[in-house]
Amino acid sequence: MLRARVAPTAGNVGQEDVMEEAENIVENSPEIKSAPLHFKSKVWEHFGFVTRPGRTDLDMAKAVCKLCRRSLSYCGNTTNLSFHLVRHHPEVKTDQTKRPEVKSRQQTLDGTMCKLPQSCDKAKRVTTSIGQYICKDLRPYSAVEGLGFRNMVYNLEPRYVIPSRKFFAETVIPGMYKEAKTTIRERLSHTERVALSCDAWTSRATDSYVTITAHYIDEDWSLCSHVLQTRTMPDCHTGANLAVLLQEVVQEWGIAEKNVVVVTDNAANMEVATNLSNFEHVKCFAHALNLASQRTMKLPSVARLLGRVRRITSFFHRSPLASRVLEDKQKLLGLPVHKLITDVVTRWNSAFEMVERFLEQQAAVTASLLSPEVRRREKDISTLTEMDISNAEDFIKAMKPMRPIQHFPSSQLLQATNVNGNDSQFVRDMKEAFHSDLSKRYASEVEKNKLHLASALDPRFKGLPFLSEEQKLMTMGRLTAEAAGALEQHADSEADAANQDLTEGAPEETRNLDNCDPDGPPPPKRKDSCALAELLGNAFGDDGNTSGAASEKSALDRAKEEVQVSQLNVCSLLLVTS
Repeated sequence: MLRARVAPTAGNVGQEDVMEEAENIVENSPEIKSAPLHFKSKVWEHFGFVTRPGRTDLDMAKAVCKLCRRSLSYCGNTTNLSFHLVRHHPEVKTDQTKRPEVKSRQQTLDGTMCKLPQSCDKAKRVTTSIGQYICKDLRPYSAVEGLGFRNMVYNLEPRYVIPSRKFFAETVIPGMYKEAKTTIRERLSHTERVALSCDAWTSRATDSYVTITAHYIDEDWSLCSHVLQTRTMPDCHTGANLAVLLQEVVQEWGIAEKNVVVVTDNAANMEVATNLSNFEHVKCFAHALNLASQRTMKLPSVARLLGRVRRITSFFHRSPLASRVLEDKQKLLGLPVHKLITDVVTRWNSAFEMVERFLEQQAAVTASLLSPEVRRREKDISTLTEMDISNAEDFIKAMKPMRPIQHFPSSQLLQATNVNGNDSQFVRDMKEAFHSDLSKRYASEVEKNKLHLASALDPRFKGLPFLSEEQKLMTMGRLTAEAAGALEQHADSEADAANQDLTEGAPEETRNLDNCDPDGPPPPKRKDSCALAELLGNAFGDDGNTSGAASEKSALDRAKEEVQVSQLNVCSLLLVTS
C-alpha cells in the first residue's frame, strides 16, 4: 500500500491536512538491520535498513520502522522519522519526539490561525467598518464577495472571517440605520424649525426615487443637514402622492410640530403637494435660475450657435483621428491640452463650459478641421464664421456672471440682467428672455414677503437696494415685529424656567444662604443666553452700565432700536464704499 506524505518541518508540524510522507509497508522482506554505529540519534533504536534486492549492501534511501515495518524516505536527517513515531507510535519516547519549546512572547501556529469569533470586540469593529465602507462609498453588498476585497481583509487580519452579503444586508446595515436614525431624531427634537428639501429623480435603470433632506440650525448656530430617506416612488409623481409621502416623513421623524418649510423645484406637482400638506413652500432658486437660463438657450440665435458648436465638439469626441490631430495642433500652438466639452441639456452651465472651451481652443480646432487627414474623412464639418465667433463671445459675456450666482446668490444678478446701451442685439435678447422668465417665478406676495425678510437678515442684502423706500419700511416693520415677538417668547421661557428653579431648589438655596460668608465675594452674575443678543448686539442685550434703563424698554422698542442701528450701519458702509 502506497501513501504520499511530505516530511514535516518546523513550519508545518501538526498540519496533517497538507503534509504527506512516502510510506511502504515492508512485508516478507529480509531482516531489518540496525543503522550504522555513527548514527547517534535515539530514533535509530526503532529504525533500520534492508538490503537492496539481489545485493548485499543496505538501501540507505529508505528507513524501515521496526515497530510497524513501514518504509520511509531518508535523506540525511531524522525529522521525517521522528514525526512517524509521534504520529503512529506516541508511546515511544525519544529526545527528538519532543516539540521544541516556544518562548512565551512567540505565538504558536495554532494560536495564529485561530479564527476570531463574530462576537468578539475586534470582529465587531471590523464588521462595522466594512458596513461603513458599504454605506459611505455607496458600494453594493456583493463587494464583500470580491476576491480583491477578501484578499485585502485577509492580509490586514488573517483571523477575521468576512460575513456573507446576506448578513450585511439583513443585520449590519439595518442596525447602523437604526442607530443613525435614533441619533438624528434626537437632534431634530431639540430644534425649533426644520426645513425639508424634496427632490424627485430617476436612476439610470429608470427607477423613480424621492429624496428628503432635513436642514436646521443647532444650538451652536451651525447649519446641519441630514438625508432622512431615499425611497422608491413606483406610483406617478402626482401632487397627491407626494403630499402623502411628505406627511409620512414628518410623522416618522417627529417634526410635525417644527413649523416645517419645504423647498422644492418649480414643478407644478411639488407646489400641489406642499399645498395639500399645509406646509410653507419655497421654490429652489438654483432651479429657477436654471429654468431662466434654459429659456435663454432656446432663443433662435442662441440655439443656432450652440448647435454649431455642439456639432464640432461631438465630431472630435467620436473621431480618434481628429482628437489626435487636435492634440498635436494644441502642442504646436502652445495651447493647453484640453479636450472639448459637449453640453448636457439639463444643465445650462454645461453649455457655457462648452462655448468657453471652444473659444479657448478655437485656433487649434480651426487648424485641425483644415488639415488634409481630417478633411479627407469628414467634409461636412466646418468651423464657425466671424459672426458666430462674435456671438459666442457675447454669450460668454452675458452668461458668465450667472455661474457664481447659481451657488452664491448676490446683487450681481441685478447688474447681469439689466440691459444697457453697450449690449449687442444678441446680448439684449438673452437678458430680456432671462429676466422675463425669472421675474415670474416668485410672483405671489407671500413668497416676496418671505424672501424680503430673509434678505433683510442677510448681511449682504440688508440694505435692500432692490426695493422701493415704501417696501423697505414695510419689510423692516415686519422684521421688527417678528424680532420683538421672538424676544418676548424668549423672556417668557426664561421667566418660567427661573420660577421652576426657585420652586424646586428653595430649601437648598436657603441652606446655602445660611452658610454664606458675608465677607466673601458676591455670587457670579447670571449670563444672558439670549441668541438674539449674541447676534444683534447691545440693543437686544443688557448693558452693564444701563441695565436699569434697558430692562425698562419693551421688546418692541428694543427691536426698533436694533433695526435703526442696522440701517445706520448700512448707510455708513455705502458712504465709505462710494
